[in-house]
Amino acid sequence: MSDIAYRTADVDGFTVFYREAGAADAPTLLLLHGYPSASHQFRELIPMLADRFHIVAPDLPGFGKSDMPPRGEFDYTFDHLSGVIDRWTEVLGLDRFALYVFDYGAPVGFRIATRHSERVTAIISQNGNAYEEGLSDGWHPIQAYWKDPSQANRDAIRMLVEPQTTVWQYTHGVPDTTRVSPDGYGLDNYYLARDGADEIQLDLFLDYASNVALYPKFQEYFRQSRPPLLAVWGKNDPFFLPAGAEAFKRDIPDADVRFVDTGHFALETHAKEIATAIGQFLQ
Repeated sequence: MSDIAYRTADVDGFTVFYREAGAADAPTLLLLHGYPSASHQFRELIPMLADRFHIVAPDLPGFGKSDMPPRGEFDYTFDHLSGVIDRWTEVLGLDRFALYVFDYGAPVGFRIATRHSERVTAIISQNGNAYEEGLSDGWHPIQAYWKDPSQANRDAIRMLVEPQTTVWQYTHGVPDTTRVSPDGYGLDNYYLARDGADEIQLDLFLDYASNVALYPKFQEYFRQSRPPLLAVWGKNDPFFLPAGAEAFKRDIPDADVRFVDTGHFALETHAKEIATAIGQFLQ
């Protein structure tokens, strides 16, 4: 086990909370979480890797312990989120790092990689999608909202920010749900229950269309830069299909693609297996 420090950084007046572990002179691994979580989703993974790597894991703007300004004071788009995290890496002096991207962390991380390909040493994508074939039918109500951002369509996806949906995201596709700690989804629901958080997340669901529009640009980056890439995927994910993992090989033929028998939040049940895969891959 290794010590984990819980820090904040001032990013041009915006406070970013992050976890840090490992020797500062070790290779850096940047962990980017997904919806509706925060860096606490890496609570088991970090100690398994910090003996070999310098680990940093921020909470995205509007998530976890990072600032969550009201909607009128902050533009909740993926471009803006990635811009804050990009600037945060500069504040911390992170000029070279591998990326671990999951769910929302993927479009944030891939934006940073396309801007600064020289900084990214490798990519681990754990259910972090960049291909349209990776989108399941579960996206249809959200896609309808993209096409017509009416109040009716916004209300139609409001169930996605309700507590029972968070629990379902953690447990769906998990063969043995007794392995899923309630701590993760309990904390996520605590953050989602904050005043205004539900509307912020609905704004981000609307802006997710911008990520799909950037898929060709992300794929061009994969083809041109050929970053070493490990895709380790919960194969029973109801949102991001295994086809999205396999598609990385189209642009990075040497991509290492592996599947584990679990759902979306694969670290909840397979942290040890994923840590082993990451250690082997990065070495």
